[in-house]
Amino acid sequence: MGAIAVGVRLVPYFVPIRARDIAQTDQAFTFYDRHGRRLGTVLSEDQEQTSVVDLVEISPYFQQAILAAEDKNFYNHGALDLKAIARAIQQAAKHKKIVSGASTVTMQLARMLEPNERTLPAKVQEIWLSWRLAAGMDHAEILTAYINRLPMGGNIYGVEAAAQIYFGVAAADLSIAQAAILASLPNNPVYLNPYNYEQNLKVRQRYVLDRMVVDGYISQTQADQAFAEKTAFQPRNQGIEAAPHFLFWLAEQLDTRANPTLKTTLDRELQEFVAGQVQQTVLNLAQNNVTQAAAIALDNETGEILAYVGSTDYFQTKNLGQNDGVQALRQPGSTLKPFLYQLALEQNVIRPNTVLADIPTYYAIPGAKLYEPTDYNETFMGPVRVRLALANSLNIPAVRVLEKVGVANFLQRLRDIGFEHLKEDPDYYGLGLTLGSGEVSLLELANAYRTMANQGEYGDVASLLGDNKSSGSLIKGGDRRGDLSSVTSWQIITQMLNDKHARATAFGVDSALNLPFPAAVKTGTSSNYRDTWTVGFSEKYTVATWVGNFDGSPMNQVSGVAGAAPLWREIMLKLHKNDEPQDFAPPENTVERPICTLSGKKSRGLCPSIVREYFYTEDLSRYETELDDFYQEINGEIRLNLPPEYSDWLATQTEIDVPQGGLRILFPNDGDRLLTDPKHPTQIAIQLQTINDKPVQWFLNDQPWQPDATNPKLALQPGRWTLKVQQGDRQHQVNFIVEAGELTESKRGFSVN
Repeated sequence: MGAIAVGVRLVPYFVPIRARDIAQTDQAFTFYDRHGRRLGTVLSEDQEQTSVVDLVEISPYFQQAILAAEDKNFYNHGALDLKAIARAIQQAAKHKKIVSGASTVTMQLARMLEPNERTLPAKVQEIWLSWRLAAGMDHAEILTAYINRLPMGGNIYGVEAAAQIYFGVAAADLSIAQAAILASLPNNPVYLNPYNYEQNLKVRQRYVLDRMVVDGYISQTQADQAFAEKTAFQPRNQGIEAAPHFLFWLAEQLDTRANPTLKTTLDRELQEFVAGQVQQTVLNLAQNNVTQAAAIALDNETGEILAYVGSTDYFQTKNLGQNDGVQALRQPGSTLKPFLYQLALEQNVIRPNTVLADIPTYYAIPGAKLYEPTDYNETFMGPVRVRLALANSLNIPAVRVLEKVGVANFLQRLRDIGFEHLKEDPDYYGLGLTLGSGEVSLLELANAYRTMANQGEYGDVASLLGDNKSSGSLIKGGDRRGDLSSVTSWQIITQMLNDKHARATAFGVDSALNLPFPAAVKTGTSSNYRDTWTVGFSEKYTVATWVGNFDGSPMNQVSGVAGAAPLWREIMLKLHKNDEPQDFAPPENTVERPICTLSGKKSRGLCPSIVREYFYTEDLSRYETELDDFYQEINGEIRLNLPPEYSDWLATQTEIDVPQGGLRILFPNDGDRLLTDPKHPTQIAIQLQTINDKPVQWFLNDQPWQPDATNPKLALQPGRWTLKVQQGDRQHQVNFIVEAGELTESKRGFSVN
């Protein structure tokens, strides 16, 4: 029998378990912002908070506390503590119940590796596994593996994760009091939860401290001081201080071999500002049945994510706070239209001065009813230039353009710029693709608009800084994929989205979209007001915002400009608070020329309103020969003569503006009050309507004034002013007041209009 027992005991040495065999590959990651400020520790791949550290990185106080509480003779016995087993049997026989346990650290580790029910066969299996562990690992390796797997409450495992989550410190820096608390938790992680049962935890802490005194690790005075120490636990946020949605999203994509301590591209100060604005936005719109919002900010050059807020509060179960609004797939409304118009310019389907018909239109869809797109305000504008159609987000002109470009071509372009979730066939989306019939994420939208900001140069977003970029598949940050097309078409669309006067019809002149610096922006509203979007960029940054409800319920008449735009505006202003943005580059290989507002062609001298538009240099000869034919002079009167396709629309119009005077100052308006900062002299652009190209004379307070004839600008000076323009026997004048004051939202060199 003795020989058999010895043989059985020697067998584990032929099948030892070594440290490398049970190495933990899944672990939690601790993230910091770009400036080294802590963001939080997040879940490993198997959804457990586990930060693996070596024994030398763990406070001696904790090592002493856990051994005092669980296995005081750990270094003096093998896999089993025979003395403890004998004592436990003796006490159980005497008291008719289990008084003390005999499980060693090695046995507990075996149970962690292969959890089983408390049966006799399971206990035999546990002892066998313990022998194999002791055969292949020394005491330090066993203790390290054990400490890194300790259950610390909820999904938190290991002392490093627990130290970071509960106290915000590394395991190496634990005090005696903190070490005793963490060493208490494995005894009963639920009943000793520090947030729910702190009093129970204090009782167990006292026990651990007393055991440390008995075992000679600390003095009685140290134990009493540690017990009296008021221990402050971090807020109950799973160890995350900022950007939970971002951290969870990032951790899911990291290689498990990545450095567990990583520096991200996020700016914590900006992140917290954006999070606050997201909450304030929802608060402001709560009466309109708005419960959620999300936002993301990117650096245009590098693709670095500077802020990422997925909801109002990740830790709020009400309103589905754990849903990630940056990653969620929703219908984008009109936010895809700029990419359609860019592709149409690239393919020469349209030109910047092209006029599109915004009139009732029907499309025959095979196997379905007639498709009749309508505009947001359910009205029709008749003939509109591309600039106005895009800036005012008109649906019918966009569908007309898509019909010519082709759904398949447009869908491919969207995929080329990162809309990876548009996976269906072109027929699935149909002509509604440009109006938001597909589903995209806020991240995809933001990076697509960043592509526009970079004039067609597409690249991935970046999440990590420095050497960390090699830690995962997505962290190639800013990896360029080359140009999608010529630069000019992207630049033209950017200029159109930056034109606050062009979008005034739909959004007004004082909307949240108008910033005191150049910014290209587009809104979107999905059907039945379920989603509102605003996406836009300056020369340096791109910001995308979403407002809605995660349960898909509609908001009460909240559009993009009312919902997501104010949030977008506040983030853009914050980003540029100390960084004056540059103007967008003028489109390459183009020149500006005056055109008739309605027809988009060079005026014959009859058009009542003239604007300037970009022309490709190769189109200049056509500009000179294809003249405006919308306005005609008949019997000395100027009449509007639209093509036949506008006949039905024209019949519904009660007023068509064909001014007989033909001369009018459009800005400033009569009675305006303008503000100028004396420290930063301001100029305003004078806007003039005239029916011909004949020279005009200007008068300022009845004194001759000679501004630039093609681009008149007026330097503002405090006072009362009368501006008059004269052309032959026609004249028009406006009176306005200029007041001195600090322009709180403006910067040097920006026009106030």
